[in-house]
Amino acid sequence: MIAFLLKRTANAAFVMLAVALLAFVIFRFFGDPVEMMVNEQATQQDRIELRERLGLNDGFVTQYTRFVTNAVQGDFGISYRNQQDVMVLIKERFPATFELVLVATVISLVVGIPAGVITAVYRDSRLANMLQLGSIVGVSLPSFVVGILLILAFSVSLGWLPAFGRGETVDIGWWSTGLLTPSGRAALVLPAISLSTFQVTLVMRLVRAEMLETLRADYIKFARARGVPTARVQWRHALRNCLMPVITLTGMQIGNLIAFALVTETVFQWPGMGMLFIQAVTFVDLPVMAAYLLIVSFIFVALNTLVDITYAWVDPRLRDDSARGNG
Repeated sequence: MIAFLLKRTANAAFVMLAVALLAFVIFRFFGDPVEMMVNEQATQQDRIELRERLGLNDGFVTQYTRFVTNAVQGDFGISYRNQQDVMVLIKERFPATFELVLVATVISLVVGIPAGVITAVYRDSRLANMLQLGSIVGVSLPSFVVGILLILAFSVSLGWLPAFGRGETVDIGWWSTGLLTPSGRAALVLPAISLSTFQVTLVMRLVRAEMLETLRADYIKFARARGVPTARVQWRHALRNCLMPVITLTGMQIGNLIAFALVTETVFQWPGMGMLFIQAVTFVDLPVMAAYLLIVSFIFVALNTLVDITYAWVDPRLRDDSARGNG
């Protein structure tokens, strides 16, 4: 098991070094950092001194090593546009994105799991057919279209929910949350539904496929033969054995939701990391772009590594295969 952990950790470190190289190339070679940081009144001597202070005259390997070392310590430099520490900007925006992803994940599980069970157990009923049709629509529609339709229906036409912004927030240390205020919770509803639409259909389809297979298992037939109530067989015995792949998929999809929340955040003007990244691209704010790339990649790599380790812990055959060079 220790060899497996070391191998997976080494793989994750190698991937992060490759991503760091890509981020460094973006930071160093797409535009001149000195020209982006100085103002129009700066002299040539000022530019030379700033270039020397930033270490831009050093060799490629030296600059890359310094970039990785600073990134490990959370130092991504100064934002060209905001003239603030990039990590401070990330800390300000991350709670908004995390809460949005958290609520979207809860919605996907609360709606997707019962819908998947219903479409498997009552697969010829009208309700199941409607849910299947809804899943096709949910998979087909882009998230920004869903967001615009939600704004049109619930904000413009009905006036029930706000169309943009995060509402009032409460600071708990460096963490700001909108979950503790009515306006914050109201502002969260439409973005979370928009972000969770695809995830709901994904969970529903996965649960349906797993349930159809599980309901044909011998132990389910035996439970029915013993007179166990049908609802208990379906919702307790069968569903429980279907949840492992759902939990795995949900954990791995959290990284996707954080990465692709930028579309939802743009539609709803949600002040999260995705919105910060869009603004950074608009103003060619390279330190913020590089930091966003590294942080989102780290979340992806960490979640996938955690899932691999969990699988190996649950099924020892996987780490045996890895030890033989097949993993």
